[in-house]
Amino acid sequence: MALSACEATNQVADTLARERAKGVVNTVVAQRFPGLNAAPITDCVIDAASAGEIIQIASASVSGVTPETTQQVIAIAQRPEAVQCIAQNSLTLLGG
Repeated sequence: MALSACEATNQVADTLARERAKGVVNTVVAQRFPGLNAAPITDCVIDAASAGEIIQIASASVSGVTPETTQQVIAIAQRPEAVQCIAQNSLTLLGG
């Protein structure tokens, strides 16, 4: 039973970190690529990021987005799995 409580706590922490990180990534995408719908790109970046990267990015929701944070988001967005996800989401948004 204690393990289940621990797993539930970890799930809540993971969800909170991902939500905070999404806010930061949305900000970075909106600043770097004005006019684009940031949400599908953000989802791809978050899905391609490691747990440690998500925590680092999420911390910027408190401390502020730095040039290093922006570089980290861009680097993750350039990973093959993120690029493929972004391309698929773009086709879906265009009705393809």
